[in-house]
Formats: sequence, C-alpha cells, structure tokens
Amino acid sequence: MFTLVLLVSCSTVKRVKDGKYLLTENRIEVDGKVTNKERINNIPLQKPNSGIESFPLKLHVYNLARPNRDSIFEAWLDKGNRRKRLTNTLSEKQLNKLKKSVLGFNSWLKRIGEAPTILDEDKTEKTKNRLRKYYYKRGWLYNEVDYTIERDSNKRAKVKYTVTKNPPSILDTLKTTIKTPVVDSIYKANVSASLLKEGEQYDEDNFTGERSRINKLMRNSGLYFFGQDYVRFEIDTFKSRNTFNAELFIDNRVIRNEDSTRTEPFKVYKIKEVNIITDATNENRIEGKKITDSTTYNGYNLYSFDKLKFKPKALTDAVFIKKGDIYRDIDRTRTSRYLNQLQMFRYPGVDYIANEADSTLTANIFLSPRKKYELGFSFDVSQSNIQTVGFAFSTGLKIRNVFRGAETLDISALGSIGASDDVSDSDNTFFNINEFGGSVSLTIPRIFLPFNTEKIIPKTMSPSTKINIAATSQQNIGLDRQTLSSIFAYNWFPSDKVTNNLELFNVQYVRNLNPENYFGVYSNSFNRLNEIARDIGYIGNNDVLQNPPSDFTPADTFINDVLNGNTSLSQGDVAFTDVNNINQRQDRLTEDNLIISSNFDYTRDTRTDLSDNNFSRFKYHFEIAGNLASGISSLAGLDKNNDGRYEIFNVPFSQYFKTEIDYVKYFGLRGKKNVLAFRSYFGVAIPFGNSNNIPFVESFFAGGPNDNRAWTAYNLGPGSSQNTNEFNEANLKLHFSLEQRFNLFGNFDGALFVDAGNIWNAFDNVEDDPESTFTNLKSLRDIAVGSGFGLRYDFTFFVLRGDIGFKTYDPSLQMGNRWFTNYNFGNATYNIGINYPF
Repeated sequence: MFTLVLLVSCSTVKRVKDGKYLLTENRIEVDGKVTNKERINNIPLQKPNSGIESFPLKLHVYNLARPNRDSIFEAWLDKGNRRKRLTNTLSEKQLNKLKKSVLGFNSWLKRIGEAPTILDEDKTEKTKNRLRKYYYKRGWLYNEVDYTIERDSNKRAKVKYTVTKNPPSILDTLKTTIKTPVVDSIYKANVSASLLKEGEQYDEDNFTGERSRINKLMRNSGLYFFGQDYVRFEIDTFKSRNTFNAELFIDNRVIRNEDSTRTEPFKVYKIKEVNIITDATNENRIEGKKITDSTTYNGYNLYSFDKLKFKPKALTDAVFIKKGDIYRDIDRTRTSRYLNQLQMFRYPGVDYIANEADSTLTANIFLSPRKKYELGFSFDVSQSNIQTVGFAFSTGLKIRNVFRGAETLDISALGSIGASDDVSDSDNTFFNINEFGGSVSLTIPRIFLPFNTEKIIPKTMSPSTKINIAATSQQNIGLDRQTLSSIFAYNWFPSDKVTNNLELFNVQYVRNLNPENYFGVYSNSFNRLNEIARDIGYIGNNDVLQNPPSDFTPADTFINDVLNGNTSLSQGDVAFTDVNNINQRQDRLTEDNLIISSNFDYTRDTRTDLSDNNFSRFKYHFEIAGNLASGISSLAGLDKNNDGRYEIFNVPFSQYFKTEIDYVKYFGLRGKKNVLAFRSYFGVAIPFGNSNNIPFVESFFAGGPNDNRAWTAYNLGPGSSQNTNEFNEANLKLHFSLEQRFNLFGNFDGALFVDAGNIWNAFDNVEDDPESTFTNLKSLRDIAVGSGFGLRYDFTFFVLRGDIGFKTYDPSLQMGNRWFTNYNFGNATYNIGINYPF
C-alpha cells in the first residue's frame, strides 16, 4: 500500500521541472476560520489540478502522455534508412497518416488531461489584491490580506491566504443633487424602493443596482432620453473608518449637435401615434412598394403593402404601447416578447421617432410574417422504461394565422417501433412494440372564453388557449390499446419564473384491444394459479391450465370456481386470497377506461440558463376526475350497472382525486461541473364516488433509470411485499434522490447517487397483504434505498448516461437482513438513459 501511495505521489510531479512547485492547495482563512464559500474560493488566479475529491485525475491522465512524442517519432524515423524504407513502402501520404495516428492518442491524452499547475508567486500576489478588492466591495474598506507559501522537498506547494476584515463601513448620510425637477419628484416618490439605506453596510453591488433601478424607473416614467450614465455617486470615506457619506448626482440631459453641446432638463414624452406595418419584409422594403391597405383600430394604425391578412384585434392585443400613454420602456419589451411568442413573425422590431416640438413619440412596429405553411419531419432513437431500444418518426404540418387571428394549427402524425423483452411475445420478434397515431392542435394567443378575462389574467402574462384531439394505437406490453384523447387548456406566465397551466377538460378513452392475453403478459400470476390448482387437486399431474398463449380460458374458469366456492378453498385461506387478488388485478388492468378530468399545473423554475447550477424547480399538479360526469349522471337519473357504477357509452368512468409535488434543488460546488442535485417527490391518487381504484394509466410505479436506479422499472414495491408481478404499481408514491455530479476529463462526467422511495396501496379497494399497504408512519420503514455511481458523456446538445445501482436497503427482505444484503455487481441494476435523471 505504501509503495502504491509513493508511486501515485511521484507521478503527480513527473512533469514538474526542478526548482518549480506543483500547487496542491489554496487555503483561505477569514478572521481565523477557513472559508468554504465557492465565490471566495474561485478568486485565486491559480487553482490546484481538478479531480475527484483530492485525487487529481486529470493531471494523471496528462502525465500519461509523453512530452516530446513528435520529436521522438521523428528521431525514430531518422534511424538508419527507416524513413526511406517506409516512404517507399507506404508513400509519403501514408507515412504522414501513420505519424498522425501514432501522435493522435498522445495528443488526446494531453487534450483531455490537465497540465500541472505550477506555483506562480506573481499570480499569488495578484490573488492577494483580488481578495482585498472583494472584501472592499462588500463593505470592509480597511481589510488586510496576506499569504504564506509552504514548499516541501517533493516539489509541492501550499498557499494560505489570511484575511482580516476589520470593522465594516456603514452608510451615515445619503444626499441627492438632482438638476431636473421632474426627475427629482419621480425619485422622491419612489425613494422607499432604494437599495441604499442609511445605517447599512457598504456594498458596491448596491450602488450598481441603485443606478440600474433609477434608470429603469425613469425610462418607465416617460423620460425617453434618460440613460444610466446620467446617474453617478460620490463616496466620502475620509471622515471615519467606520462610517461613510454618499451623494447621488443626476445631471440634466446632454444634447450634442455637430459642433456644439448643450444641456436642458429632461421631459416626459407621450405616445402620439402607434403604427403597425404588418408585412415589413426585406423584399417589400427593397422593392420600394407602397402601402396598399390600411385601417385604424382602437387607436392603432395598421398598414400593409399587400392585403391585410390579420384581424386588427389579433395584432393590437399583442401591443402594449398605447396612444396617449407616457413612454415606458417595459411596454416595448413586453410588445417584442409577446409578438415573438405568437411565432407569426421573424424578429419583430419596435422603433420610436421623437418629436421634440411637442415632446411626443411616434412608435413604429415592423412585422415580417413567417411562411403560412411549414412542414417538418423528425426521427428519434430512444430508450425507456418498457423498451430496450426504440425508433420513432413524426411529421407535422403547421398552418399559421389559420383564422386570421394569429392562431396556429398543427396537424401531426407519428409512428414508432421498439424492442422489448415482452413476456407475451411467443415468437420472440425483435421489434415487438409499435405505436401509430395522429393529432390536431389549435393554439389561440388569448384566453378563449365568452367574457373578458383581462382583469384576472392580463395580457402581460402572455395567455394562450390550446385545443387538442389525438388518437393512438399501440402494441406494447401485450394487452395492446387504443387511446382517444381531447384537451381544452389555458396557459399563462405570471412571471419569468412561473408557468401556470389549466386543463379545463381532459378526456381520455383507453380501450384494451387484447384483454384475453392478460395471462400471457402476467405469466407469474398464471403460474401461481397453476400452482394452487395442483396443490388442491383441481388438476392432476398435468398443467391443464397451461394452454397455448392464444387461449387462457381455463384460468378464468378456475378463478370463478374458486371465488364461487366450487373448490376446497374457502375465504381466509392464503391460496383463496391469492386467487382473489389475481382476479381483482386482472379486472382492473383489463377494463376499458374513460377519464374526464380537470387539471392544474404550477411550475416555478429559477434557472436562468443552461450554465446555471444554483437553482430550484417546484412543480405542483392537481387533478380531479369524474365529478362533472357523476353530477350529470345523478341529475339525469341514469341507472347504475351491476357494480353500482354509472356508465357513459357502456364504459364506467373513473372518479378520483390526484396530486403530485415535485421539488428539485441544484447546489453549485467548486468547479464548473461540480454539482450537488437533490429531488423530492410525493404523489397520491384517491378514488371515490364512481370508482374504487385508480386506472392503470394514472397509477404510480417505482424503479428505472429516472427513479430508484437499484431496481428496474415496475419492479419495486408495493411496500415490503415480495410481489412477482411483471408490472407493480400503486396509488401512493414517495421518492428522494441525492446526486453529486463532477467532471472526470474532457466530455466525460461522473456521478455518485443515493435514491430512496417506494410505492404503496392506500385509500382504495385493493385487497392486498398489509406489506403492500400504507397504514401509518411505520410504513416508511419500507422505503427502499439504492446507491451507486454513473458515467456520462456530454454531447453538448444531450447527455448519454449510464448508471449502476446497488440495492442498499431492500424492504422486500426480512427485517434485520435488509441492509447491504445483495450489495454487489451480480445483483446490481444497469441503466442507460438520455440526459440527467432530474
């Protein structure tokens, strides 16, 4: 072990020249305590070589490369007549290819590795000054920073920075000198929102933010020519080390002519006219066409070079600039954003022309329409919970402005084939999954209701209405099904971070095409029936239930005989309970479903862009199904079926309440790709009224590449039961994940993770063993825990992911034997996924 440590230790400095030192540690102590804050630890200009924890993996990869490989290769060629012989044999071009291939791997090691960080004391001195500036900007104006360097005999060095903050400086007095009276009155009316408060600690960011706030305030208060450069501060720190005074200056407007400059007070500008050019394409401008069609609507002037193709209201609803209003910068921003969201125009532009004589503005909005018809195709290769590999294609026709109200009509068709280890496929056909379907979707850029909703959901929230009808036919897990669905939904954005979606109506009809093949899919249930039948002498030594996959009628006959008391089994027997459970599950999973629901989804995502590693995402889903249908059925006095349920078109409709809460939090650690990610999830679906269980399509499952990765999909739970069902599902779910992600080298990333969670039966009529049911808080001891590691390759536009999960705590085992019992590669679960699990 000592020899291995010595070898690794020596290999890190093999590329460090004599007299130089490898930087192995930066230590920053602030007022005697080591700080772990990422922002502060990113200040040093030199950082130790990156890796996993304290192991510099990238440096070791770099050191595997030979430093002068090209010159060594040339020297090898020049020995004897080797170059001449190889040139005669391979030709000069082939010899160059040989050289490139030999040097390529060496270059690749250097490229994905990381050269040793050699201590540079000049950069250490600059880091000292950077630390001083950092704490100065945060309010410790008289801070002190020093450093010491610890060098050892093995060419290694550690740097310790010592920061003494000293007492901070507090704002004593803030004075203002504002030359334009209207600017002064606007500032004083909004001074309560100021970021500078007397008695608070100096912070340079507050001064920068206050300049931005004042600029934004003035430009949204009619001051068209105002700019941030007019705002400046003077800070007096000489009076005291612990306090400082500040003065805000806002000068008059500067007007520059060709040969002179003058100043005058700022003025408030109003909107005089709003002109909308509806087809301001480059062709129309270049060819010098004249306006041939125009109209005035609600104070807006609309012009077109050709015939006006949009209803005036459809365009004016997207414009927030109004005639007679004062100029506001936010109106321009909202107008551009809303017009972009319509997806009707290419780069809509908003320009203003100032009329100095009467302090007014003419707003010109230029719209260049996109093509009315757009045909698209896509092809995708995927892997999911059910299929090993799948190939999907789709085509869609987009028709813009279909009813002249900026609506978008999308007509699409899709198809896919996939491979799965489908237990029902006796032919063992490779591509045994397929799906075909189509949909028609209409998007309306407003809330489509017979009354005005502006006061409830103003157009600043970019509201839209979506109407969708879709139909699919799929062959997947053996039962096969057809689905017909229709959605009427509203979508709006209360803020940049929040999205709301209300599905007023969501209708799904699911028809199982092959219910008689149930025992072909769920063969474990079929085998259990055979076992029980043999045990009670229902059949002889031969498995008479074991018919060809196309006929499982004897199994149904056996179930009926058991439940009707025509066998030796009676209620209370374990075998009787098993048969009853199999029968209930068969009925539930083979019945057709009609779901008429209303849904609300709330999403708050604080992520600013793809590089943001410090953000949170909260999703809430609320769904209520069957209430409307139940109320109408009751009022109409409809008859119930033999099971006491109302039916629509001979199908009992589902009635249930469902809610889901999903929270994700990312913590950016030291290093660009070093991230700690956390996820928590809770979901429950409760049947009532016309239903006593949850449709399979609305139930929860556990396991798989995006869930608990130590179990395969549908293989975990419910609870601590030892179910052998091929697809385990239930109506209550808990899930937690904690994952640390880090860069290994190049585009290869690694991850360490812990997943915990399970599913349970609750609040329904599923008569199962107590181990499968959530009864009280003691059921939480059945939360399964998986842990493992993963390797990812970042293709920039997507991430290919491979994870290995180990069963750390298995609730299906006996108490006292659940921890680390099958914690080995032989019992591990190997997952392949696209992008991150959450």
